[in-house]
Amino acid sequence: MNNSTYPIGNPGEKWNNNHKLQWLEAQKIKRSYNDEVLTLINELKDTLVVEQYGELNYAQNSYPLFALKTQHFDKNKHTVLITGGVHGYETSGVHGALRFAKTLATQYAEKFNLVITPCISPWGYETINRWNPEAIDPNRSFYEGSPAQESALVMNYVQSLKTDLIAHIDLHETTDSDNSEFRPALAAREGKINTNWNIPDGFYLVADSNKPEPAFQKAIIECVEKVTHIAPSDENKQLIGVPQEQFGVINYAAKELGLCMGLSDATYVTTTEVYPDSATANPEECILAQVAAISGALDYIINK
Repeated sequence: MNNSTYPIGNPGEKWNNNHKLQWLEAQKIKRSYNDEVLTLINELKDTLVVEQYGELNYAQNSYPLFALKTQHFDKNKHTVLITGGVHGYETSGVHGALRFAKTLATQYAEKFNLVITPCISPWGYETINRWNPEAIDPNRSFYEGSPAQESALVMNYVQSLKTDLIAHIDLHETTDSDNSEFRPALAAREGKINTNWNIPDGFYLVADSNKPEPAFQKAIIECVEKVTHIAPSDENKQLIGVPQEQFGVINYAAKELGLCMGLSDATYVTTTEVYPDSATANPEECILAQVAAISGALDYIINK
């Protein structure tokens, strides 16, 4: 399905700086990072270590960035990274990470060192946006010399931990706005013709094609299936235009695409995709699906 032209830019031409400024001026603050995220992080200071790993300084606002860690890091335990809010508009990614931190992190601390960065892109969270203020997608920017502050800061933080990761779970959503706003905007920015994909109705996973670990992905799907429905493939046996590898799972080249799940050499990596616009889902169910994905991943590694 092709979309009509986006209201910013000229068909067939990449955006210039004036187009990017025009796009930025159209973005509005719609919710509060301080009220909805930082307050929840502060409530966890008694049970988890809270570390500020950076600050985003944009003309619109400054945003402190925080990580949560289980106490008493032990070099004899495996370390797991959980990331949320790389795309700030994907709400359950942020709140799924925070809910897991609040309800289950200390239970898994016996087995793992856990590192949780719940909201990597707070400006995106406040404006309900996929990009940062410079019209850059942080989830295509996880590589050396990253143009996105959000990506660079969290990469630097993970490197500063000086520990190998056994797993990395990156929490995302696929929303109807991918087709109504974000893919058309991307095509306009790049001067290309937009072709939308079918939005999957339900939860699915994106594995790394270089290390897909199908049994790991399957274990997560089976855990999430107890909470919410798994997306069926479309008539082409695809999800978001990519062939389905197994029920509810597709593969992407994580490092080559600059995806967050490719920021380390962890053995087990996955990107969750919750569908908040489903007629049968609600915000709480979406948060619980993210929590189930994390616990399913950790349980698999424990029982491996």
